[in-house]
This record gives sequence, C-alpha cells and structure tokens, in this order.
Amino acid sequence: MTAVMDRPLVGTEPRSRFQEIWRIVRLHAVTPSVFFGIPWIILGGAWLVMLVIGIIVTGAGADPVAMGEGMRYSWAVLSPQWYLIAVGVQAIGMTLSFALGFGATRRDFWLGTSLMFGIVSLLNAIAIATLVQIEKATGGWWVGISMFDALWYGQDGWLVDFYTTLALQLFVLFIGASVTTVYLRWRMRGMLALAAGAIALVLGVVATFTFTESWPAVFDWFMGLGVVGVFTLVLGLAAICAIGGYLVIRRATPR
Repeated sequence: MTAVMDRPLVGTEPRSRFQEIWRIVRLHAVTPSVFFGIPWIILGGAWLVMLVIGIIVTGAGADPVAMGEGMRYSWAVLSPQWYLIAVGVQAIGMTLSFALGFGATRRDFWLGTSLMFGIVSLLNAIAIATLVQIEKATGGWWVGISMFDALWYGQDGWLVDFYTTLALQLFVLFIGASVTTVYLRWRMRGMLALAAGAIALVLGVVATFTFTESWPAVFDWFMGLGVVGVFTLVLGLAAICAIGGYLVIRRATPR
C-alpha cells in the first residue's frame, strides 16, 4: 500500500481532438523539404533556366516583348505540380503505419494530413501569386521573361492567382493521397479496378458527347465559366478526392 502511495502521479488528461490532429501535422513537418524544399527547388530551377534564356535572347538582339509573349505559353510555373502528386502519395504511404503505431486514429491521421495539405497549398498560393505581381512590376525580372506571369496568371489580379493556385495544389495533393488509400485498402486489385473505372468513365463521356454532337456546347459552357469557375470545379474535385480518401482509409491496412 505504501509503495502504491509513494508512486509519482502521472498526468492522464486525454488530448483534445485538435492536439491529435496537430500531432499529425508535426509528423509531416519533420521533413519540411518534402513539402516546401523540393517543390521550390524545382520552381527555382525552372525560373533560372527561363532567366538565362531571356538574357541570351535579349543579348542577341531579339524583341523582348515578343519573347515575353511567347513565354506566356510555357508551363514552367506549373512545374512543381507533378511532384506534389508524389508528395500526396508519400504523405499517406510512408507515414500512415508510423502514425498508427504511436496511437493516432485513421480519422485523425487523415484530418491532420488534410490540414498539412491546406497549409502547404495556402503558403504556396500566397508566394506564387505574389511572385506574379513582382514579375509584372519588374518587367519580367528586368529582362522581359514571363515565368510566373504565364498561362492564366497575371490577368485578373492577385486574388484570382491566389485562388487558382490554392485549388490546383489541393487537387494534386489529394489526388496522390486518395489513390494511395485505394492501394492500401485493396492493393493491386484496387488500383487496377480504379484505373479501369477511370478509363471507362472517360471513354463513356467522350462517346456520349461525340454521338450526340455536344462538343461545341460543352466547349462553350466550359469557356463561359471563366478562370474562377474552372478552378472552382477543380476545388470541388479536390473535395471529392478528400472525402473519398477519408472513406477508404478507415479500413486501410498498411504494411
């Protein structure tokens, strides 16, 4: 009895739900280079290549205005997006088993991962939208290039650039994450079924629009949405992937 009474009291207060979710965010943040370092190295490398090209072209006496207009059709500003799909895959495939090992639930893990995706997308969207404005203010970094002020960027102001980048980054992250949950739940059979279903859906849509001669109406509707409308659809697809991934990961069995 004395031995029991002499034991030091240990706090046993349960953690709040937000604390559990924030633990997952901190777990992902252990390797910040995955979410922030490598994507910006990719983007910085693309910017450096564009800058060198701009210096060479203008040094050769070419028209910088024509060069900048041509560069607006490059996809260099989107170069990190393809890597972010892999980030979404790694965030689930390489972290879930460890998180479950120290007591996290699947729900808290998915919510914490989603919060991390939101933080990454928010910060990147702020940075890219700001770089677009800096590039425009400096006349293409003083050599006339269009690295960030390209595609739809730079046409409708900072807020639109921020919103579209946020939607796109959330979409690619959740695509990678949700596909990984399918693999963890059903392994290769699930991946094959998912691929077959996606192909069948695309072919069905193409066949329907082709046989009904609806393509002109579809293109008119799509163009009528504008940039904000299109990326609102992209954000909606990101939300569908997030919900679908949550439903699947509840029964996922990592190895």
